[in-house]
Amino acid sequence: MFLLDKIDMQTLKVDSIQLEFDGRKILRDVYLSCTQGQIIGLLGRNGCGKSSLLKIIFGILTPGYKYISINDEFIHKGYLSSRIAYLPQENYLPGNVQIHKLAKMLIDAAFWDEFTEHPAYKKHYKKTVDQLSGGELRILEILMVVFNKADFILLDEPFTHISPVQTDEFKPILKACAKRKGIIVTDHQCYNVLDVSDKIVLLNDGCTKHIKHVDELITYHYLSGIK
Repeated sequence: MFLLDKIDMQTLKVDSIQLEFDGRKILRDVYLSCTQGQIIGLLGRNGCGKSSLLKIIFGILTPGYKYISINDEFIHKGYLSSRIAYLPQENYLPGNVQIHKLAKMLIDAAFWDEFTEHPAYKKHYKKTVDQLSGGELRILEILMVVFNKADFILLDEPFTHISPVQTDEFKPILKACAKRKGIIVTDHQCYNVLDVSDKIVLLNDGCTKHIKHVDELITYHYLSGIK
């Protein structure tokens, strides 16, 4: 692994997102930025718009208004530029394709050796997606997004559907990958998000709050709402 020179760092900016469903404003005052080398933790209660925001950044959900750029270059659809990769909550890999063939299409060459040494790949690389259990598939889906060729990675609920042991194994991988990529991660398991993140952004009443100290999550009645 190596750190990018500061002069080569790219920054993803998300601003002025406006999203309504059935007349209800979901997102209305959103601003966040993520520079390569950072992990941004996106927190918020159920239904606050976290997943919608990631879909807007990736380009599969169209809001009333948005401004998304990388190094001040407007990005209309993140998936078209291949500069942004996205892990949705639901499974996304095609069922009848072998894992090693998918890996060759998706994995960043700089991470190829590290990816192929992971036990999940070594055990299942000859199998098709349809032959994997839910847990086996999810960890491979996460790894394929994290080790993707894209400059920025969006992760929606990466910790929720894997075991605590797998979560502990995944965290250092995520941190190492962030030396070259910018990562935005959201998960209901907020303590895992706090553990890996360099900065925290809270979605509250449609607005982004940039959290400087964990106590602010109590001030905004976020942590108190977690059982």
